[in-house]
Amino acid sequence: MGLRAFDGRVYSSDLSFDSHAGNTDPLSITVPDGFMWHGQLRHLLLLAVLLPGAWAIAGGSLGDGSFLGITDEVWFIAAVAVPVIQQLAVALLWRAQLCNGLLTRTFGDAGFIVWGLIFFPLLVARPLLIAAVGLADVGTLPIPRALGIALGSAMLLPALWTMHSVKKYFGFARALGGDHFFERYRTMPLVREGAFKYSSNAMYTFVFIGFWGIALLCRSRAALAVAMFQHAYIWVHWYCTEQPDGVVLYGRSPDED
Repeated sequence: MGLRAFDGRVYSSDLSFDSHAGNTDPLSITVPDGFMWHGQLRHLLLLAVLLPGAWAIAGGSLGDGSFLGITDEVWFIAAVAVPVIQQLAVALLWRAQLCNGLLTRTFGDAGFIVWGLIFFPLLVARPLLIAAVGLADVGTLPIPRALGIALGSAMLLPALWTMHSVKKYFGFARALGGDHFFERYRTMPLVREGAFKYSSNAMYTFVFIGFWGIALLCRSRAALAVAMFQHAYIWVHWYCTEQPDGVVLYGRSPDED
């Protein structure tokens, strides 16, 4: 039985975790007492800093533009609100699944599909809303158009390459958090190919650079503020939610070899 320290507690990484009624492939882990809310106070405090920061960066360019009949301010609020909703949902539902098997208790194996139906629309909305902010606020970033196109296009390349790497080497189901639901995902080997050869967390490192690229293509100060917010906020998720989850799931931080 392997005992590992976590947040001042010692727990076993080898005992069966049998609270996933209806799950045909339950996780074989134990979860520290009180883990449900671990890191979430830090999460909220950091979010409370990032939100006014994003508004301060964008504020001077908002108020005059629109796209599809919707003002740039409304697009900006939506583009900030969606990642907040998504990452709070991830924090709550991943932890509820990890600690209590909430989704698989309620829906059986289909709980993973239910989670995908919540997660993927919010994920797809993130770059689309940055583009909408950029089109409503186009030209407010004081750089030449040619430079914006060149820089924006260059920043899209690592994002697209990483998405290809996710599809080819990692799998979207695993990226969705399959290791919080099923033992088979938890026992898969680390991926060290494609973009993952250069970063163990290639999705957060490289994909979000593409969000900056969208803002630069539009030469939009407000869209750039949203891209900066989203990139910073995904790392808040990493350090407050995903990294601690990885210690419980694997007995080590996910960014360790």
